[in-house]
Amino acid sequence: MRIKTSYLIAAGIALAISGWLASGQLDAGKAGREPTAAAARSDSARLPTVRVRELVAEPVDLMIVVNAKTAPARAVAIRAETDGRVVELGAERGTPVEAGDLLVRIDARERAAMVERAKAALRMREIEYDAARQLGAKGFQSETKVAEAEANLEAAQATLEQARIQLDHTEIRAPFDGVLETRPVELGDFVDVGDEVATVIDQDPFLVTGEVSESEVGHLAVGMAGSATLVSGQTVEGRLRYIGSRADPATRTFTAELEVPNEGGRFSAGASAELQIVYDRALAHRVPASMLALSDEGVVGVKTVDGDNQVVFHPAEIVRADGDSLWIAGLPERVRAITVGQGFVRAGDEVRPVAESAVERERPGAEERA
Repeated sequence: MRIKTSYLIAAGIALAISGWLASGQLDAGKAGREPTAAAARSDSARLPTVRVRELVAEPVDLMIVVNAKTAPARAVAIRAETDGRVVELGAERGTPVEAGDLLVRIDARERAAMVERAKAALRMREIEYDAARQLGAKGFQSETKVAEAEANLEAAQATLEQARIQLDHTEIRAPFDGVLETRPVELGDFVDVGDEVATVIDQDPFLVTGEVSESEVGHLAVGMAGSATLVSGQTVEGRLRYIGSRADPATRTFTAELEVPNEGGRFSAGASAELQIVYDRALAHRVPASMLALSDEGVVGVKTVDGDNQVVFHPAEIVRADGDSLWIAGLPERVRAITVGQGFVRAGDEVRPVAESAVERERPGAEERA
């Protein structure tokens, strides 16, 4: 059956009107939503943007680090105990010596003669005492004379002992195993009592000594483990053997001595070193120094962003410096710390945080570097 043309025209007009009405409703809905989204975008754009880095606390050794120097455990300046002319030299400077090795011999002829003279005097006093004692036993000698003879005998014995000591002092020997560091006398030199003739140092163990501040010395105790980095870059381990009990009046610091093994005399005295003593262990965050900020009260700390994107200021304690980084304590275990922009926001401000990893991905060439 043929459809009339008028019906087709009417149907077309109806469809057109329906389409027009539908498009109007869509446009109205869209127009109703657009202002809300635009407003949200505008509010977000007005928030300050900061760059953040997620930090997780790590266990770190708390240590005291001070400049130090190496020193022998013992260094003895040996002095002459009798006068005379040097007739023999023992070990050479810089060579190892053992306890009892000859260092310097002084002319002993006069001392030997004194010993022989003291022996002769002692023999005479022994004879006199025996005679006085026998006469006293028979009643021919008073007790006073017997006592005088006995006193003379004891004096002669003391004189002989003194002469022998003086003779022994003509041989100057090493007091312990070590190294002959100096010997300021030569053959033919005349030395008097008290003149220095040699210096012997004990090289094993060796010491690393430093000055610890009065705020740090309370963390230390004798027997604590420590280490020292020498000027050569070598690191040696040891233990604290001494902590000063009185501060230096000029510097208000206390001396600390780390004893380290030195087999074979590898270390030299007076060399620069860095003394490191671990006294505790704590959880801390590693941050660059540029991340630190000051509160309005002048307290050092770190600004972070919480779950509501608000800035929070955390006072921090610097517990260790490690190159260009600092280890700080006093923060929650896991935080989003502001690394860029912390100078433009205050605690309580709402911000738009951007993770450092996201910034890195957006940089040109990031994919090629990855």
